[in-house]
Amino acid sequence: MPHCIDEQAEQIETLLHLPAILAPIFGLILLGLFHTEAKQHTLSSQDASFCHGELEVIYPELDIYECLIIPKSLREQVSQVWKAPQVYFSTAQKKKTYVLVMVDPDAPNRSKPTSAYWRHWLVVDIQGSALKEGQIEGTTLTDYKPPTPPSNSGFHRYQFMLFEQPPDASVSLTEQEEASRGKWDFQAFITSFDLGEPVATLQFLTQNYKD
Repeated sequence: MPHCIDEQAEQIETLLHLPAILAPIFGLILLGLFHTEAKQHTLSSQDASFCHGELEVIYPELDIYECLIIPKSLREQVSQVWKAPQVYFSTAQKKKTYVLVMVDPDAPNRSKPTSAYWRHWLVVDIQGSALKEGQIEGTTLTDYKPPTPPSNSGFHRYQFMLFEQPPDASVSLTEQEEASRGKWDFQAFITSFDLGEPVATLQFLTQNYKD
């Protein structure tokens, strides 16, 4: 069950004075409403199949544990208000370290992604023990930048990918990579540090909140 359910249940019980046994149920109903709204735009089979591996990304009012489209009512918060989300990986191995990447493969738009990949967040040396608890304890190579798709550019995919970091690997960016977030050769980065396939992936789609 998503980690945010227990927290939501406590808040609901306090605000509405519900019996303790009913609060978790009401929390699930509210969470279901968010995800129902998020699915009003239908994901393609390709987009829906991207997610695997029990990765969970939690913003203040939105728990993302499957591929979805951000509800229109929350797009401004995602782009303008909310900071870096909590990231949980329940099956993280405590003695291993991980690399977390967040990218936009659709910059400046999906039909002509001439600036892809756009790097929104990159953290390395993440301790598995912390990741199991929803904490990012590692080295930030690229600070979190929220999704800000340009106006009239349609929906963009924002993809989170978690890799196991090879033992003793010193993962870094080149000076050229540090100079720009856009046109990042993501595959070359993966190959350079022998990261292999991600152990977990998650994505959401959103568009400019004014569109």
